[in-house]
Amino acid sequence: MAQKVSEWRKLPLSLSELCIDTTLRCGQSFRWRQINNEWHCALRGRIVSLRQDPSHLHYKVTWPKFAVEPLTPPASLTPASLLSRDNDTGEDDTLSLLHDYFALSLSLDSLYKQWAASDPNFARRAPAFTGIRILNQDAWETLVSFICSSNNNISRISQMVQKLCTYYGPYIGTVDGERLHDFPWPEALSGAAVEDHLRELGFGYRAKYIAQTARRVAFDRPAGWLRQLRNPDFPAFDTSRAELRKMDGESGTEPASYRAAHEALLILPGVGPKVADCVCLMGLGWGESVPIDTHVWQIAQRDYSFGKGGRTKTLTKTMYDAVGDHFRKIWGPQAGWAQSVLFTANLKSFAEQASAVKVKAVADAVKMEDISTLSSASSDLRTVTAKVEDATQAAAAVGRTRKRKIATPPAQPVKDEGKPGDVLQMGTPTPRRSKRRKATAS
Repeated sequence: MAQKVSEWRKLPLSLSELCIDTTLRCGQSFRWRQINNEWHCALRGRIVSLRQDPSHLHYKVTWPKFAVEPLTPPASLTPASLLSRDNDTGEDDTLSLLHDYFALSLSLDSLYKQWAASDPNFARRAPAFTGIRILNQDAWETLVSFICSSNNNISRISQMVQKLCTYYGPYIGTVDGERLHDFPWPEALSGAAVEDHLRELGFGYRAKYIAQTARRVAFDRPAGWLRQLRNPDFPAFDTSRAELRKMDGESGTEPASYRAAHEALLILPGVGPKVADCVCLMGLGWGESVPIDTHVWQIAQRDYSFGKGGRTKTLTKTMYDAVGDHFRKIWGPQAGWAQSVLFTANLKSFAEQASAVKVKAVADAVKMEDISTLSSASSDLRTVTAKVEDATQAAAAVGRTRKRKIATPPAQPVKDEGKPGDVLQMGTPTPRRSKRRKATAS
């Protein structure tokens, strides 16, 4: 399939507002591919390519020659919103898509300052991890991706999601020889043979959960059910707040809330509190959602005294809720965003990034200490040298006065100066008596 590639364009954006090298690999989305120092992902019928410098986010779009028709429309979106506005119409909504996908309506600098002011631990750890934003993803993709996350790491989750796209998602295009597919819709994963095939691909027990959840979302839930769980203040791309409220009215349900959305997700196979919170945060726009996995539980124990003082060290449902409520109290309405910063800081794959900042801080402190020490040593050197010169001059005067018995000039002031080693190392000679003076003294 022939492709049409746009020119590189740029969006003014500082690294403190968005760092794609961190945000795209910290366990939120598992489909971005880094090829030749550029990031690529199939999103809404196009391939979006990104690179970044300190002041701009650069992007370009690779379009198929023909608009990509989805295999089946996803239950979380309307079919109309899926069809890309391709180059045939001359209309390109990629800039709007990026604003929505990276939630650029929120000022990250302001949020970091707010969290640092209310939490000393955040203030201490955040400087190494600026520019981490929560991605505003499709709820269905987020749901399946985090079902795959059960007892798993980021690398293996990425491999599983890649297999889902390759075998069940629509092909979008090729970048540097690598074929990129969009995420498969619920209907594509609901077939009778899907579970067995996913087991063959290495999904294990997760294969059953994915197939069952796909069937429930595709056939048992009303059309657009997942979208109705979204935060109305952060609607899905191509959906206005008014449209979202209209859907709520037509369905006869109350406007969604975080708690209601979380509870609704728990009915799905393979979805526990953590997976539900991940979907709420990254797929439904609920910023107060705080997923508690093993990393965040370690943070809660180590830095916020949970599980200490006789309290249980096991992450029970009661403790899960208590940790989330505690972080919401500290960090406020976007607590899930703050949690993602500390989560990233706790990952081994980012340990060097944290160490680099610590080393720089120590180096800066040592540098300042060295300047202070050098200044003090210079002062000591001037004092000691002056005293040595005084003693040397006294000895010379003794040598000129042959008729008077002169004692050896006292060396005590040099010894008592406290840093004789510094003086000697800096090249100041020790005063020596000549044989002539020795003879006169005797």
